[in-house]
Amino acid sequence: MKVKVKYFAIFREITNKRDEELELQEGATVKDLLKILSDKYGKKFKDLVFNGEIVSDRVLMLVDGVNIYSLNNLETKLNENSTFVILPPVGGGG
Repeated sequence: MKVKVKYFAIFREITNKRDEELELQEGATVKDLLKILSDKYGKKFKDLVFNGEIVSDRVLMLVDGVNIYSLNNLETKLNENSTFVILPPVGGGG
């Protein structure tokens, strides 16, 4: 199945892409996709996304416009033509 991945800020710099389409196995999850992307884009990508063996809670990830933490987190299933968005931590002022 095809999934569209959109990158922003530092992720765009690491991948040198704004977005891309990937072919994934039917039933793939966000966790599966992150492993593929980490293997494809290397240590810098992996270090931003993962905190040791767990995914950093500072990275915002959306599936079809919904935060994965409002869904099934890393076990959120992706569907044909899903759009996955990954954003780095954003600092705020106050």
